[in-house]
Amino acid sequence: MLDLKFIIENPDVIKENLRKKFQENKISLVDEICQLYDEWKEVKAKLDDLRHERNLISQEINDAKKSGKDISALKEKAKNLPAMIKENEEKVDSLFGRIKKIQLSIPNIIHESVPIGKDDSENVERVRYGEPRVPDFEVKSHVEIVEKLGIADFDASSRSSGNGFFYMKGPLALLDQALQRFAIDSLIKKGYVFTFPPHMIRKRVCDGVLDFEFFRDMIYKIEGEDLYLIGTSEHPLVGQFLDQILKKEELPIKLVGLSVCFRKEIGSHGIDEKGLFRTHQFNKVEQVIICEPEDSYRFYDELLNNSIELFKALKIPIRVLESCSGDLGDMKAKGADLEAWSPRQKQYFEICSVSNLTEAQARRTNIRVFDGKHYYYPHTLNNTAIATSRAMVAIIENYQTKEGTIVIPEVLRPYMYGMKEIKGPKIEIGQ
Repeated sequence: MLDLKFIIENPDVIKENLRKKFQENKISLVDEICQLYDEWKEVKAKLDDLRHERNLISQEINDAKKSGKDISALKEKAKNLPAMIKENEEKVDSLFGRIKKIQLSIPNIIHESVPIGKDDSENVERVRYGEPRVPDFEVKSHVEIVEKLGIADFDASSRSSGNGFFYMKGPLALLDQALQRFAIDSLIKKGYVFTFPPHMIRKRVCDGVLDFEFFRDMIYKIEGEDLYLIGTSEHPLVGQFLDQILKKEELPIKLVGLSVCFRKEIGSHGIDEKGLFRTHQFNKVEQVIICEPEDSYRFYDELLNNSIELFKALKIPIRVLESCSGDLGDMKAKGADLEAWSPRQKQYFEICSVSNLTEAQARRTNIRVFDGKHYYYPHTLNNTAIATSRAMVAIIENYQTKEGTIVIPEVLRPYMYGMKEIKGPKIEIGQ
């Protein structure tokens, strides 16, 4: 969310930003919010005058009573003020509500380095790491491999919970845990504070940490309660600071969160195919940083590099795909995806997404910093460290053998009792 004063004082900047994001349909909203703001100021001034007049008359009535004077004329004069004040209070609240709604719909100012493009087809590849490999045998899908090895059961989960869920068994469940510990250990060593957050948040947090209108059809509501299942640990990690005032010396706050994530994932992709790639429930290790405004792009690079290092250590070929202006969410000033190589599809697929939200998220959640003299909004950033289900798909495709087994990446073996290869449902300790 942008500062209202900034919007009012810089309408041309806002309109140009909307053009860069191909949201010309919102340009008229800029003129509307400016007009509403002028109207709000006028009504607010009238309301202040009425309140002042009420206070003056009240004082006059008190003084007249003390002097034994007749107060009937003063009471008559004050008779209509409460109704007039209430009417103008309602106008002020109504105008401010409309202003706030428009303010929330205006996207963040994109960084000057963001490539201009209409949609994800115009995102820009920045760099590749690792050589994409296509084996000399037919690469099987991860579903075929894990079902044949007996380490996942999608039919059982369909019976118990419906499409979009899975049972992981034996070495596959252990591989999921290994990825979590590997990512968490790596980030703890870099000074990130490991946090296990609540898996439910209130709507007030939802409204602050995400574009709720956009995500409303993606997250699950707990019926009868003001609670939603989280779609990522970023939301409760940032939400814990809702309405809080941080001390300057506390920054930067660097967190690594582990959570189960829940998403409806409805829309064009849907949940029609069984597998690990797009599911209603998955595990994810998330990175969040709250920092000084001047440091946010340095930390943007740090968050992205953390994920790059993890996948380089896994020896998975990856690339960085920078989001163009039209593909950026409204709260993002800059963003990029990290994609892993799929030898089966002979193309890359998304595994991580880094975002710099500048002060937009902090402003919506009312997180402020006090430096001893002034209050200001910090910048917030996030990036997936590892979404384990997608990482496992990348491992199964890149590490499968001609015989249909899965070689375990070397860096994960210490977390898997020394196992080097998954050959079936049994966990073979120290194989």
